[in-house]
Amino acid sequence: MNKRILSGVHLFQGDEACVEGAIAAGCNLFAGYPITPATEISERLSWRLFDVGGIFVQGADELDSLTIVIGAACAGWKAMTATSGNGICLMQECIGYAAITETPCVIVDVQRAGPGTGVATKTMQGDVYQVRYGSNGDYSIIALAPESPQEMFDLTVEAFNLSEIYRVPTFILSDEIVGHMREKVVIPEKVKIVERKKPKVPPQEFLPFKVESDTDVPPMPAFGEGYRMPVSGLTHTETGSPSTEYEVQKKMVSRLWNKVEKKVEEITKIESACLEDAKVVVLAYGSVARSVKSAVLEARKNGLKVGYLRMITIWPFPDKVIENIAKRELKAIIFPEMNMGKIVRETERVAGKSTEVISFPKPGVELHKPKEIYNLIRRVI
Repeated sequence: MNKRILSGVHLFQGDEACVEGAIAAGCNLFAGYPITPATEISERLSWRLFDVGGIFVQGADELDSLTIVIGAACAGWKAMTATSGNGICLMQECIGYAAITETPCVIVDVQRAGPGTGVATKTMQGDVYQVRYGSNGDYSIIALAPESPQEMFDLTVEAFNLSEIYRVPTFILSDEIVGHMREKVVIPEKVKIVERKKPKVPPQEFLPFKVESDTDVPPMPAFGEGYRMPVSGLTHTETGSPSTEYEVQKKMVSRLWNKVEKKVEEITKIESACLEDAKVVVLAYGSVARSVKSAVLEARKNGLKVGYLRMITIWPFPDKVIENIAKRELKAIIFPEMNMGKIVRETERVAGKSTEVISFPKPGVELHKPKEIYNLIRRVI
């Protein structure tokens, strides 16, 4: 029996499915501090990792936990942490450190209502800007937003692969609803696994941050493999040596930015339906998309020309996808979010000159009802 991949049909919570996705992707270490609504991830990994010879660490706090994850990744292990918005606040220093050292790691954020302690057992989509811009300086990350337990499995595998390919912190932006809902999850016998690129030159010729191809991503040896691998949080040259020179800063930051932003089309994942004749398009991500699908289906049954687009990749933002939608002869784009209007701002930036963008915010705790979205569609059309 392959203990890494529990192939078959299961009835899993989203948090449980995330665990199985991580194990299947090759995760060997988890470090985290229990927090609602992500606690089930820690609980299940505390015994699942032992099944596959991995290590589980309950950190002293969230910053400590991500530090352990970064250390494990530098040692060549695939590693992950999980938290909620409050924990993401505490992790920001290490997120920036992982970005500048180009350390692959996966961070699961099961979002809950905020700000502050908020409502620990209720949902929100309040962390979408925090994971992208929370740490200091300029860098890029990747963030994926699942809408179901099945996608919690699938996108966790994808997050590990993307993290290894681009050497960036990669986020699963779940929320309390997706994390705690229980649905059928189908786990295949095999999953696609990507391993990080290793140096092709001998140790004496290796420069830790020299790019060997057009990907803007340098190869990454593990500690103990004979290669010099500095992991300073200081601005550095290709050798890893600290520098205060403008040209060094410009080259380093540009590469940290471009290695993701120039690959948007390769990274972007979306789901869409009924766009061909649509006069109104409803955008969504995460659990809100479930209500949107129901509302759009009802609208189509009643003869309303409305389409649907779900952003699975939130960061990097899919500018071209949204721009192409906006160039159609639309009356409007409707964007329901469980926050006061965050990703809708990105949509307005890209689409606002071509069509009206209507924000439908909710401040968390309660999900949009399909009927509410349907009624808004009728008013707009």
